[in-house]
Amino acid sequence: MALLTLEDVTVRFAARTAADAPAALDAVRLDVAEHEIVSVLGPSGSGKSTLLRVVAGLQPPDAGRVLLDGSDQARVPVHRRGVGLMFQDHQLFPQRDVAGNVAFGLRMRGATRAEQRDRVEELLELVGLPGAGGRSVAALSGGEQQRVALARALAPRPRLLMLDEPLGQLDRGLRERLVIELRDLFARLGTTVLAVTHDQGEAFALADRVVVMGEGRVAQTGTPLEVWQRPASAFVARFLGFDNLVPATVGGGSADTPWGRMPVPAGSPQGERTVLVRPAGVRAVTPGTGLRCTVAARTFRGSRVAVRLRPTTGGPPLDAEWALADAPREGDTVGVTFAPGDVLVLADGPGPHTAGPYPPAAEGTGAQGAPGGQNRSA
Repeated sequence: MALLTLEDVTVRFAARTAADAPAALDAVRLDVAEHEIVSVLGPSGSGKSTLLRVVAGLQPPDAGRVLLDGSDQARVPVHRRGVGLMFQDHQLFPQRDVAGNVAFGLRMRGATRAEQRDRVEELLELVGLPGAGGRSVAALSGGEQQRVALARALAPRPRLLMLDEPLGQLDRGLRERLVIELRDLFARLGTTVLAVTHDQGEAFALADRVVVMGEGRVAQTGTPLEVWQRPASAFVARFLGFDNLVPATVGGGSADTPWGRMPVPAGSPQGERTVLVRPAGVRAVTPGTGLRCTVAARTFRGSRVAVRLRPTTGGPPLDAEWALADAPREGDTVGVTFAPGDVLVLADGPGPHTAGPYPPAAEGTGAQGAPGGQNRSA
């Protein structure tokens, strides 16, 4: 039995009462197993934080049920659900020192002073702040405050720990270090975690399983590797940073696209579809062969270069990724072909979604390499 189960949970806010307005949560179904780390990933407004609030009891659902250990939580108040919630902005008590903040939940549950002291010392050791109990929280760095907030959330030994954009206010380098520490800590403690984030690198590095949401619905769920390698729709692909998406007619082992005919993997869905080409699968060939393109822009990415190509025969721009030594210069004309292993026929058919409801991913979060989780097994 799952520790947490959401059964067709729906939430509609007053501002979304128009017939064509999507629900904040629309019949969401989700299971989280004991000791599992699940990251809910999606753009702003996709329903991630609303989902956490429903589980915590801060937002009643308009329909559906929330079950913990198989028990319906509809009539269970927030403080009796046995869940911990850690917010992006820490919400530490400035008038209390570190120990006072960590011990807050323990005091509320009637723990003795000795129990509080022992638990605080244990947790500060676990989160890498040994001996910091007497320090003022105002004197801590952002990363240290985040560790105190985590220790406070863990102190009462919650059945389920929920994280709302837990590293969102930290710089990228610190986030990348802390997410590895968090995963190791949760594994050692056997903590069941439900985290929400808009950062795919953070989600992929932390989670055993990723749930991608859009417009209040679950768009895809799977291990980080499964979601990265096989996005279920154009929406998921674009959110992950893939921009090489075009309508195509698939027949047999090839697809007719605006970029010409290209090979597709055996067993691909047939008919009118959307085709995704990974940037690493765009291969340079001898000029005069393949699809003729002009190099419109280059973006340096360390040992690799992201190249924006414009086909000379028309059609949408094409993103490629080449080694630094092999990357052409801006303004050059090149020929390209497509590697079958990096061409994916999506299950959903072509349509307006191919253009993408969201703009291309910001610099550093696109699909030039698996963000944050490329070295993880899944």
